[in-house]
Amino acid sequence: MSIAAGNKKPYDYLIVGSGLFGATFACMATRQGKRCLVIDKRPHTGGNIYCEEQHGINVHKYGCHIFHTSSKAVWDFVNSLVSFNRFTYTPVANYEGRLYNLPFNMNTFYQMWGCTTPDEAAAIIESQKQDTLTAMQKCGATAPRNLEEQALSLVGRDIYEKLIKGYTEKQWGRACTELPAFIIRRLPVRLVYDNNYFNDAYQGIPIGGYNKLTNALLKGSDCLCNEDFFSRREYWEAQADKIVFTGKIDEFYGYRYGQLEYRTVYFEEETLDTPNYQGCAVVNYTERQVPYTRVIEHKHFEHFGDAVYALPRTVVTHEFSTEWKPGSEPFYPVNDEKNNALYAQYKALAEAEENVIFGGRLAEYKYYDMAPIIERVLGMFGKA
Repeated sequence: MSIAAGNKKPYDYLIVGSGLFGATFACMATRQGKRCLVIDKRPHTGGNIYCEEQHGINVHKYGCHIFHTSSKAVWDFVNSLVSFNRFTYTPVANYEGRLYNLPFNMNTFYQMWGCTTPDEAAAIIESQKQDTLTAMQKCGATAPRNLEEQALSLVGRDIYEKLIKGYTEKQWGRACTELPAFIIRRLPVRLVYDNNYFNDAYQGIPIGGYNKLTNALLKGSDCLCNEDFFSRREYWEAQADKIVFTGKIDEFYGYRYGQLEYRTVYFEEETLDTPNYQGCAVVNYTERQVPYTRVIEHKHFEHFGDAVYALPRTVVTHEFSTEWKPGSEPFYPVNDEKNNALYAQYKALAEAEENVIFGGRLAEYKYYDMAPIIERVLGMFGKA
């Protein structure tokens, strides 16, 4: 790679951040003959989908990532780069040592109440929902005023108390009564025996881990890791005609209007001398007293059935949620009324930019699944 001096800039695009948005943009731009320089402040590419091979297991270093979509165009695109396996996401919830299937379905309702027919389950849920709606009416509320009321009005008290309340309060660091209702506008309630978490037509994990997908997306681009855009901003801006920025939008503008709030996640990882620790990829711990939100056993993303015993060890990660502070990695935007209003000010600045493209969860201050990120980039290039 050459960084040229003089008037002519050596690249068409400087892409700040090698996560899924930046890498997909680099792929599509490169296919159009554009020259792309991708920089990332981390020591690796791939952003939060980065994997690290340990003991023959691809460890998801920043939490589990399951690719799912109903867009055939998106599915065909990623499969043109790397083959995907048949992984199906079927997490389990642990509440005070008892296990419940997720999402909420007939297996869950049998475990919760012992009911065996959809009519029985529907009657219990409806009765508990009506209790909440009646209480709200007595207070003069015509719509749920917070997350607690929203959840109770959708699934009733038993499911809320055991499977939603503690997990949500750990994840957001706030009481459910202090969280906005829109966070869970709808909760899946399936009156069938179906533990598949997603309704999408396509689902899986790249065979060999997500690094294979990232490497394929970045093929043909120049990539530099351990490079912070803000440490040499003028230098980096001089390297390309346009910038694709995937970092924090408030940081891009020097926190002109103040700092946006985020939740962050930290991980405690360990290798265990057993081939099969918990029997599935993810177990959510939904009681408030357990400090972590979930335990991930990475082997199960790519090893199925008896194949898990081919490797004598396993790697598990305990995941903890906490407030973001400088120096930690921002994971989840706090999309409450205050922060959304602040983001709107930054968005107005971004929309006035002629040579900067903002994309991804930090630059757009919204939570994205993987497939919608790819779909958005493909749409920018007229391919979706």
